[in-house]
Amino acid sequence: MEEQNITIRIAGKEYPLKAKSPEAEQVMRLAAEDINNMLSVYNANYPDRSDYDKMALVCLGQAVSKISAKRAAAKLASDFDTLDDELGHYLAGIEKNR
Repeated sequence: MEEQNITIRIAGKEYPLKAKSPEAEQVMRLAAEDINNMLSVYNANYPDRSDYDKMALVCLGQAVSKISAKRAAAKLASDFDTLDDELGHYLAGIEKNR
């Protein structure tokens, strides 16, 4: 599929980007919406802070979410491996007792 030119608006500024697929475009638009929503919260809670400070807080929030998601995914993968091992041992025991 050919790349699609799109425009994303973040904090009132437009950014021309290229999306490699419709799914990529959707993710970029959702991400921009999420960033703008978080920025709105910071604008309401910290009206005296600079735009730079508020964007830094948005970036920090996004990074924290990303790291938390990676840790949760690693934990799930570990739990899956443990369950897979236990199931293998269980099934081996059944085969042995036949």
